[in-house]
Amino acid sequence: MIKAGTSDSKFLRQINVSVDITAPLYWYKEFDTYKIGTVANSTSTMHKLSKTPITLDCFEKDDYNRSLVLTEKDTEEGVIGYFVDDMVKELINHLETLRLLYLETKDKKYWKELIRWLPNGWLQTRTVTMNYAVLRNQYFQRQHHKLSEWHQYCEWIESLPYSEDLITYTGEN
Repeated sequence: MIKAGTSDSKFLRQINVSVDITAPLYWYKEFDTYKIGTVANSTSTMHKLSKTPITLDCFEKDDYNRSLVLTEKDTEEGVIGYFVDDMVKELINHLETLRLLYLETKDKKYWKELIRWLPNGWLQTRTVTMNYAVLRNQYFQRQHHKLSEWHQYCEWIESLPYSEDLITYTGEN
């Protein structure tokens, strides 16, 4: 039935999957294009952001290149580099300062700036419900994507029960 195409494999829509996904906001922007057949409930950034300190662990950093040079300056001591890691540390410090000011004052202007400047690498957890038809579509559209997060997601899809027969099946043996 899968060989015959989507009209004959409608049964895949009845195999439901619920999963907690922790991913960066930039990945969710692409994931959200799959709205048909998915339901998501996220941990609210509005409520969770002020609860814990903002640290590097709050961001996606799997292939983080902290030694990437942004600029270099010649000084009397020699060449000094300004690295991605320097920029990230400064950004995290600024975000944490805004969070602390909001907690101290409850003034929403600090909250607004914190939300405004929160980077796309911010990790968010969502509980997502979808079905095997959606997973099949995602798998074949994203398995060769340049974002490593899609490769990890596709590996998870491959690990699902009967994935080889129902989701990743191509008809080629």
